[in-house]
Amino acid sequence: MKNTALTHIHESLGAKMLPFAGYNMPILYEGVNAEHESVRNALGVFDVSHMGEFLLTGQNALALIQKVTSNDAATLTIGRAQYSCLPNNDGGIVDDLIVYKMKDEEYLLVVNASNIDKDWNWISSHNDLGVEMKNLSEDYSLLAIQGPKAVEAMQSLSSIDLSAIAYYHFEVADFAGFDNVIISATGYTGSGGFEIYCKNDQVETIWNKVFEAGGPFEIKPIGLAARDTLRLEMGFCLYGNDINDTTSPLEAGLGWITKFTKEFTNSENLKQQKEAGVTKKLVAFEMQERAVPRHDYEIVDANGTVIGIVTSGTMSPSMNVGIGMGYVPTAFSAVDSEIFIRIRKNDVPAKVIKLPFYKT
Repeated sequence: MKNTALTHIHESLGAKMLPFAGYNMPILYEGVNAEHESVRNALGVFDVSHMGEFLLTGQNALALIQKVTSNDAATLTIGRAQYSCLPNNDGGIVDDLIVYKMKDEEYLLVVNASNIDKDWNWISSHNDLGVEMKNLSEDYSLLAIQGPKAVEAMQSLSSIDLSAIAYYHFEVADFAGFDNVIISATGYTGSGGFEIYCKNDQVETIWNKVFEAGGPFEIKPIGLAARDTLRLEMGFCLYGNDINDTTSPLEAGLGWITKFTKEFTNSENLKQQKEAGVTKKLVAFEMQERAVPRHDYEIVDANGTVIGIVTSGTMSPSMNVGIGMGYVPTAFSAVDSEIFIRIRKNDVPAKVIKLPFYKT
């Protein structure tokens, strides 16, 4: 079990620690609902240092990224980031990731913690272009400072105008007394804020300064359980739940990051799938009675026939209603379609809705 550079701080704060993607991670502090509301209404900080970071450099760095990712990284300019995925050869997804253009011929790829080795091996296997690859995952820490008060609370820690960093843009600047810190507006909560990428030996000082600056703004440490409820309210996919090695990006509603203006891994087959139309789709649904859908619950039709499975589900802390996502045949995917979630032998009605669940 690996620790982050902040594990001892989480333990001292009384966090409930559990194994997650091979790391000893804080799952919750005072409770999921309270932490969730802190991020929605004020300010919270996640230690997500378990995430993976790969640095790709060289004149063919873009060509390699174009080959292995579904989105069009050629549209990136320095200081911009892009959500994308790594398609496999069988129609599924190796992982989803964020691509940062750091400089000309230098890109940072941020991947899921559980897939670091898998992604590294996958990209390396396609690197016949002489691209220099560095796995920085063990050297860097990552804090997600999220919530509507993030800009105001953190502005005193940097000389740059934090409010000027647009969504999916970033700056490499001073932060909390350190230079060359990546300040990125690529949040996973839907409540605004920043991600801070720094060296492991800097993160404890930054954590302390962040909490000092955020004190007047009701800042709180937040665990991964609330991170999950926050991302689900926005309808953001979680790898291993809503997308995996067998789900295609088109089935998952990720056609917007699947660009056929270029060739990439399995692009020809995915293009044919798009032209033919998918047979199943990832949908969002709200329970029509008080009930909580959970991962792996069966989705059934009005006759009780199993038509799919819940990939993510929870009781929404913001809306106090059961919400979830799951794959169903295309015939059941239209907004307002009636489906049922089988909960302890009871088929509870639900309605397909348009994302996001939570609207700011």
